[in-house]
Amino acid sequence: MKSPFPRHPAASASKLRMMAVICLLPFAVTALRAEEPQPPVVDPGQPGGAPSDAIVLFDGKDLSKFRGERKPEPTWKIADGAMESTPPGGVFSKEEFGDIQLHVEWAAPTVPKGEGQGRGNSGVYLMGRYEIQVLDCFNNKTYPNGQCGAFYGHNPPLVNACRKPGDWQVYDIIFHAPKKVDGKVVAGSYTVLHNGILIQDHIPVGEKSTTAAPLNGFAETGPLYLQDHGNPVRFRNVWLRKLNAPAK
Repeated sequence: MKSPFPRHPAASASKLRMMAVICLLPFAVTALRAEEPQPPVVDPGQPGGAPSDAIVLFDGKDLSKFRGERKPEPTWKIADGAMESTPPGGVFSKEEFGDIQLHVEWAAPTVPKGEGQGRGNSGVYLMGRYEIQVLDCFNNKTYPNGQCGAFYGHNPPLVNACRKPGDWQVYDIIFHAPKKVDGKVVAGSYTVLHNGILIQDHIPVGEKSTTAAPLNGFAETGPLYLQDHGNPVRFRNVWLRKLNAPAK
């Protein structure tokens, strides 16, 4: 049955144009997406190695990327592809960094000595100011915000993920440094995985440094610092990636 109302030519043309736009819309969106910049390609490397865009601070051969804490040159020993904490003092990276992804492997002394804070003690300090505690906490109890993986003195780890003494432990740390915005310090953050397990989840860090930090006060960048606490803790495969903000 024919409609009693005649079709208006203008209405029909408008409907056709709308249908054409709807049909072409997916192609337009695809074209716009094709113009978006592609993420850069990073070769992840072989298991146990560093990615292609990493800055390798220690590859097991020398300490040329570090300086000593109390002497111009580091005093730490190198053996079997690892550096070992040796008095006097820790080591600072010569280069300074802000926001980074850090990978570092460490091992507590094979023969455990001492208890609590006196057993396999060292530390990984971002910007020389903010410490993630290194400690042998395998069957070794201590105060929670001072145990292995703690943001020392501030925040205990979610879990104790320690392997036994002598085994290699892995820290993967995402660090965003505090920033100054309009003259005010805006907190940064830590996220830490210990042996692949999340132990610190986006924990705020401000202007105040960790207790016993060798550097203090606000700075836009700072060195990586590995602490000498009188225990022969070993480190290897130390590398990091700068986390630059994407262009807007």
